[in-house]
Amino acid sequence: MSDTEMTFTDAQEQDLRILVEMIIPASEAHGLPGAAEDRIFADILATAEKQYGAVDAALSALDSLSQESGDENFAALNATSRDSVVETFRRAHHREADLLATLTVQCYYRDDRIMRALDMETRPPFPLGFNIDEGDWSLLAPVPERQEFYRKTS
Repeated sequence: MSDTEMTFTDAQEQDLRILVEMIIPASEAHGLPGAAEDRIFADILATAEKQYGAVDAALSALDSLSQESGDENFAALNATSRDSVVETFRRAHHREADLLATLTVQCYYRDDRIMRALDMETRPPFPLGFNIDEGDWSLLAPVPERQEFYRKTS
């Protein structure tokens, strides 16, 4: 079975929902939903299923750390224990943590409500593109002057 044909268990979905809410919580002050809001979470889940193997491995690592804390899974932990497990997860499994954070942020900022709150048009960046303010090009001067850090090919 390919990654695109797999689905997450209810327990994995619950763990993922809690984790994405920890990554981007709702903001009452700004009237913005968190990443666990139903519509945003559905996008996160659909996107995660396209890379099922990697996300499944990340959630399994998170669950293993939760079990080391004495509980069955991440969702069963109290808020303090969850914070501790997530901090350990970020240190011990940084690639997996980065994957879940990137997935969360990517889907969160795809949501039209979030884009409108940022005063951005709710459209893809292409073909129209976005205007970027002219910057200080001298900031890039060190780039061509730096030592090569790659291996040349023939």
